[in-house]
Amino acid sequence: MKVHVVFYSTYGHIHRMAEAVAEGAREVPGAEVSLFQVPELMPEEALERSGAKAAREAFAHVPVIQPAQLVEADAIIFGTPTRFGNMCAQMRNFLDQTGQIWFQGGLIGKVGSVFASTASQHGGQETTITSFHTTLLHHGMIIVGLPYSQPGLVNMAEISGGTPYGATTLAGPDGKRMPSENELTLARYQGKHVAEIASKLVAGR
Repeated sequence: MKVHVVFYSTYGHIHRMAEAVAEGAREVPGAEVSLFQVPELMPEEALERSGAKAAREAFAHVPVIQPAQLVEADAIIFGTPTRFGNMCAQMRNFLDQTGQIWFQGGLIGKVGSVFASTASQHGGQETTITSFHTTLLHHGMIIVGLPYSQPGLVNMAEISGGTPYGATTLAGPDGKRMPSENELTLARYQGKHVAEIASKLVAGR
């Protein structure tokens, strides 16, 4: 049973969450988990000016996925930063290249899930994930979220991301806040939860 964790990260927040998601998925017996990033679209000079180039070096070793590789997986967990309440352009561009896969029904019946990050508490975490779901539904995927059985979703003792639609993190207005332990715990659980469901679906075929 194969699980692909596919992400785009600017300053490392989503990469850290992706690692936690993958950790959780690997807890499921028989899960073969692969971590991928989608291609960058910004020119080198723009990345340099924003400080993202140096940050992205930390996960430069993660392979860049090709759209055709999505079909290999039984479950795909996508991670994206938020851009005005929606997924980032890099992720949108990648998904827009899956038309042939859609035409062939290559993702029908596969499990899909999403996690995200924003700068602020109310920066569009939920709209980013739920609008992402639209694309997954067009592909015929089975959407899995993050159940309220996880106490971290109702953690009122600290500022934290986390929604029933998927794990989230807050980067802060300056991008310096990295995922908290509560947010990483939710991400790990999401990975495990998705892998468990995918495993049951594969076993029932």
